[in-house]
Parts: sequence; structure tokens; C-alpha cells
Amino acid sequence: MRRNLFLTAVFATSMTLAIGACQKPDAKTPPVSVDTAQMAPTTNPSDKGMVVAANPHAAQAGIEALRAGGSAVDAAIAVQAVLSLVEPQSSGVAGGAFLVFYDGQSGKVSAYNGRETAPAAVDETLFLDEEGQPIRRFEGVISGRSTGAPGVMAMLDMAHKDHGKLAWADNFSAGIKLAEDGFEVSPRMAGLVEMASKFALKTQPAAREYFFHEDGSPLVPGDIRDNKLYAQTLRALAKNPRAMNEGPIAQAIIAAVQENPRPGVLTLADLAAYQPQKTEALCTPYRDYILCSAVPPSSGGVAVQSIMGQLANFDMQSFFDTDKGAPTLEGWHVFAEASEMAYADRDLFVADPDFVEVPTRALLDAKYLKSRAANISMDSSLQDVQAGDPAGFKPGKDATPDVPGTSHFSIADKWGNVVSMTTTVESVFGSERMAGGFMLNNQLTDFSYRPRDAQGNLIANRPGPRKRPRSSMAPHIVFHKDGSFAFATGSPGGSSIIAYTAKTIIAMIDWGMSPQEAVELANVISRNGSVRLEEAGLEPEIISGLEAKGHKVIRSKGEISGLHIIRRNADGSYEGGADPRREGVAISE
Repeated sequence: MRRNLFLTAVFATSMTLAIGACQKPDAKTPPVSVDTAQMAPTTNPSDKGMVVAANPHAAQAGIEALRAGGSAVDAAIAVQAVLSLVEPQSSGVAGGAFLVFYDGQSGKVSAYNGRETAPAAVDETLFLDEEGQPIRRFEGVISGRSTGAPGVMAMLDMAHKDHGKLAWADNFSAGIKLAEDGFEVSPRMAGLVEMASKFALKTQPAAREYFFHEDGSPLVPGDIRDNKLYAQTLRALAKNPRAMNEGPIAQAIIAAVQENPRPGVLTLADLAAYQPQKTEALCTPYRDYILCSAVPPSSGGVAVQSIMGQLANFDMQSFFDTDKGAPTLEGWHVFAEASEMAYADRDLFVADPDFVEVPTRALLDAKYLKSRAANISMDSSLQDVQAGDPAGFKPGKDATPDVPGTSHFSIADKWGNVVSMTTTVESVFGSERMAGGFMLNNQLTDFSYRPRDAQGNLIANRPGPRKRPRSSMAPHIVFHKDGSFAFATGSPGGSSIIAYTAKTIIAMIDWGMSPQEAVELANVISRNGSVRLEEAGLEPEIISGLEAKGHKVIRSKGEISGLHIIRRNADGSYEGGADPRREGVAISE
């Protein structure tokens, strides 16, 4: 009976799920909430789980947690603990994350928000100089001003209290052993250390000592690197899930934040005050599926579902060449146009709903998205795309820069529980400051450096005390129309996350691709008047055809997506897809 009631609600004539009303901000209430996303329980779960993550050590740690009787959340903790060690350029225990969880026994879908918060002492001038002008982007990144109160471990603690099966401490054993014994530095980590050596990574003593040899040369692939200080941090976290927010580790974070240049104002009180949030997931229908993701201040869920809501007005299946096994020119054109409009809306409206009004319902309204899709011509591209006005108001034009980073992993366990989690320290190696054997985040640079636009209008994503910066993270769990789990997807990559993730959803639903095929499909990112695409993955006539339609094409030699997908097959088994653009793997129990 519950499933029938659910289907009646979701696939009503409006084809719109009721998204919770966007009320005026109230600091005493959680952010914009959505109506219950109640899917169907898993009736024939697989006897083996799966982990798909950006590093083999991390994926193996997750599998070990599952084999020990842990849930998908237990495995997520183990994966994060190892990623912070072997992929410090992308995520870490001093960063933030969004996690979407599907409970295979109850059918409930929840969204956990571990986004960092700004110090209480900051205001909208956080990244302005003495003349009231924005400081240079990189100056902000490597400054103490860029670090917010970390949230990922507090968020995982909240999720573990709800859905963990192992003891909290058990999930750190793999990370502690690897940090003590040492691991082989991967080509990706070594390459990014070399790149960062030209900037600020060498200037902070702790980072210089860890990432460079005694002669000052950077780590190289194959070097064995241990991290005994990080092992101590993991032991402290195993005893106290809030060790990042109180005690000696918190003190070490504050000391690093307060180092020159441009020391920050983060305090122990800010760390102690940090609390993660839990809401119902943001869910909307697409064809015979339901897409569920994180709520604002993540803009990824809103933007991905905006793209999909626009594409629902097109026969995307007809834009696939079955002989070539690839999308047609028309398919990429329509995807680019829908992306451009979704990015424009996302840029203007999405921020922390505890502080500003975010019109989530209006942005994802089926009639509104149909009106946006009506702007798309098959003959030529749109020029000078502006945000729509679905809610009767417009904030100032955003000035937040785009910086790629982050890591994503997907996990499914033998009970049918699913985790889709995107986690980040923001830029490459975060703020490039280190404490406790881990990197500090530079998450506050995800705020707009300018608090007002050229017309003097307040920008929604401006800095503010205890405010969470907007994120592009877009972890998604997708369900069939009967409420059963279909697949989980997500990616790192700055604001390109939105296009990367939407591409996989279309590829699997409309173009019949496998998880691995969807991951490997060329990335095409359309925003701010240009289309950046992976040249090697597209036929020349597709690229020239887009140019002929008026698209300003930027040819990319390769994107830095890290898409990781798990799909549930008809027999209940899991199938994974791992992005070859990074070092990801899919491992089954």
C-alpha cells in the first residue's frame, strides 16, 4: 500500500514532487526541507556489497568494513579515513561533505549535510582588501581566512548513529594501519604535489616536511610515505567522533589557521559550535525514475535536477546513434543548452537557506522548467543566457570563482543500503596548510568574494557568520518508478560536477549505457557562455556541428571528473563504473 501511495504522489499529472516550501530564513530551523522521499524497501538484496571509490586503498578499506558486517555507512567512514591519507589533494577529515543515504529496509532516503561553517567573527568583507576590493583568488585560498569549521566527521558520526552496524572505532583500523605502515604514493598524488610545489605547499613547515624530500624535491610515484601523526589523529577520532572540533586536534587546526599570511579568525568556539544537519532528500521525477540528492547549500542537486527537468521535454532517446553507440549532435546541443540555463539559475539563487531565501520549489517546478526548455532551438544556441525569475525576486549576480577538486564514492551493502557521498577540502590540497597529518580546507573561498554585484544588490552566496558556503557537490541516488533502487552516481570537479553527474544520468536512463560506459562518455560542460568539451572523446563533426550552431567551444584535452557509479541489476547484483580519469576502482565483497 505504501508503494502505491508513493507512486500516486510522485507521478501525478503535474509530474512534480512536492518540494518543501521555501520559507523565510530562521536560524532556529533547519535549511529548506523536502517532503519525505519514501522509496520501496529492497526485497531481494544482494549477498555481496560493492564500493566504488577514487583510490584502491580506500575502496579496499570500505570492502573490509562490509566484510566485517558493517553497513554502507560504516564503509563510508573507512573510505573517508583512508582517502584523507592517500588522496589528500582532494578530501580529508578536516573538510566537508554531502551524503545521501537510502535505507534498504525502510525505503527512507535521507540527506546529510556536513558542509563547513564560517567563523562567527566574519562578515561579508571576508575577502575584501583595505580598499574594499576582492583580494586575488589564490591569496584567499592559501590564507587562514579560507578555512571553515570542518564537518565531514561530525556528519559521518550522525549518519553512523542512524545506520551504523559496527562500533564507530572499528571503522578506522584500515586507515590507522596504512598510516603507520606507509603506502605507495600514486602518480596522481605525486603529480599534484609537483604542481603545488610551484605555489604555497612548500611555505608551511608541516606541509613541506610531509610532501617533500630533505633536498626539497617533491614526492614521486612509488615513494613509500607513512603518516604517523595522521595515525594519531585517527586514533583520537576513533575514541571521540568530535576530535576535529574539540581538544588537541582542534587546537592544532586553530594554530595553523592563525599562521601568516592573512591569518584567519576561526576559533575553538567555532569548532565546538559546529553541528551537521539531516533532512529529507531533494527528489524529483525524470521519466520513469526518481532522482534524489542533497539540499541547499548544495547547488548540485538543484542544478542537476533542473537540467533533467528541462530534458524531460525532449525525446532524448532519439538523440542517440545506435550504430555508433554515441549521442548525436542534437543530443549534445540540447544537453548544453539545458545546462547553460540550469547553471545560470544555480549561480543566482542557491546559497545557505539558513540565511537567505532559496526558491527550491520554484526552480524545480515542472511548468517553470518546461518554459526554460521552450527557449531551446534545435538550429542555434542561446546567447547571453540569464537566470530566470521563478520566484518573483532576484539576488545580485554571483561572483564565485570555479575551482575543481573533491572526491566521490558510492557504496551498496548486502542489506540494500546505499551511500552516495561527495567529500572535499575544496582546492588542490585545500588551503595548503597542514595540521595533525591532514590538510585544512579552504572551503570559505566557495563564497562570493564580492558581497554585492555591480548594481549594489546583495549576492545570495556572500560570506556571513556561521554561514555555509554554496557547494556544487551533487551525490545522487536514482530509483525506478516503483521506488526500487536503480543506481547511485556523483563526481568531483568543482562546478563541473553538475554537468559530469547529469551526463551519467542521461547516459544510463536515455541512452542505455552501462555504468562504465556512462563514466567514460565524453564530458561536456556548458556554462557562462561557453561549452568546454573533451575533444578526444567526441567525433570532429560533433564539435564542428556545435560551433556551427553558435556554441563557443573550448577544446579540453581531458577533464578531472571522478565519476563513481553503482547500479543494481535485475537479479539483485551490483555493477560498478569507475572513472579512468582518476585512479578509481570498483570492488565487490
